[in-house]
Amino acid sequence: MSTQRIRDPLHDLIEFSTDELERNLWKVLQTRPFQRLRRVKQLGFSDFVYPGASHTRFAHSVGVFHTGRQLMKIVEDHTGTRVESKEHRALAAALVHDLGHGPFSHSFESVGKRLELKLADHEVMSDLLIQNGEVADILNEMGSGFARDVADIVAGRGKKSVHCAVVSSQFDADRLDYMRRDRLMTGTQHSAIDFTWLLANLTIAEVPVGVDDSQVGSIETFVIEPKAIHAAEAYVMGLFQLYPTIYFHKATRGAECLFTELLVKVVELVRDGKWKETGLPLAHPLIRFAKDPEDLEVALDLDDAVVTGALTQLAGASDPLVSEFSRRLHDRKLFKCHDIRREVASKIDPKSSNSDDYIDKIDKLCAALREKLDDWKSGNEDAIPRILIDETARSPYKPIDESKGFLDQINVRVDGGSGLVDLRDRSHVVAGLKSFKVFRAYVSENDSEARDAVEGIVKGELASC
Repeated sequence: MSTQRIRDPLHDLIEFSTDELERNLWKVLQTRPFQRLRRVKQLGFSDFVYPGASHTRFAHSVGVFHTGRQLMKIVEDHTGTRVESKEHRALAAALVHDLGHGPFSHSFESVGKRLELKLADHEVMSDLLIQNGEVADILNEMGSGFARDVADIVAGRGKKSVHCAVVSSQFDADRLDYMRRDRLMTGTQHSAIDFTWLLANLTIAEVPVGVDDSQVGSIETFVIEPKAIHAAEAYVMGLFQLYPTIYFHKATRGAECLFTELLVKVVELVRDGKWKETGLPLAHPLIRFAKDPEDLEVALDLDDAVVTGALTQLAGASDPLVSEFSRRLHDRKLFKCHDIRREVASKIDPKSSNSDDYIDKIDKLCAALREKLDDWKSGNEDAIPRILIDETARSPYKPIDESKGFLDQINVRVDGGSGLVDLRDRSHVVAGLKSFKVFRAYVSENDSEARDAVEGIVKGELASC
């Protein structure tokens, strides 16, 4: 096989060489599970807001592999040698890490959580696809158990090594690709990072691991040199800014709310033996999945194109929710957004001081409002939900006592020494960042009663606080 090349908008030419690993990984690209990722958009409904954001999980996965090779050079420079077995497994994991994402990715996972659909969880699906079928057959050409070892790296199982940091760490290949790719494809001018300088100042060091405050060992991972502190600050800020500007955009989240309710209803109708009310034929992939949600081959037939292509048929459903919500998604006629948390924050903290006391008051008021809205919904809902609630949060950088452990931190090498310090302790910018929280209500433009109820409940609580 000659060298194979992919032209990529972010990385330019991505080459797969003729050595054994990359020859086999090129074969993985040709498999049905990997080709399916061409039909799964990286950002789901974000192209409702940013028309250019139609890039796919396929392009991202290839980009993660390419970025992983760049990070692996840092590992090789540190060790002074190549541990090919670990390197090969980590690079394969970088390529297949997103193999299990379903249609509209995280929105589909929300449906899965509501209905306990195991294969709607991309981590479960990825694990099965890597260890079974044609992907596993190709990976195991690298040696017995190779596919299992790759799956363990993707899932975070087993003993960690510096090679695993290429796949999962603060500076892993996944994040370094999607941050830049999502910025490029949406066209946003936020979230720029100095990728070249970060890579030039990444090195390897041992960081402690343990339970609570007790150190039980250490592990090698990526750390940054002190002269890259400002680049690391921009990196943290850049990742954080992607959430309010792209991932948590009100229109994107509004579409996700409609999608979730639509698919939940379709599955429930099928479970109740009422599949004809969906407007879809019995052989449609959505109906087949709803009837047999643990069949891997059936789940593999699901992608964005399948769902989008079904919307015109779903719009003809006899079930009113399925009919209306599919029509709204098809024509981008979203519910109107009432940004409750923003309104509450402007009243409680008009100068946006973001002090802990103000944040606590805002949190408590939003919790009280959520309870009142749920009460109204329970007494006024009919066949179609009248108020859709969107509540989520994103922490820009967690202190060690709130994180999953020492590897969640960005560690900075101390000037002139071998010691390490958490970036949060060296950067007032990072230390001062607060979580970005969302609490919104979405209401049909035609439902004045529900709109008035939301506005009345909010105004009533604000007046009494």
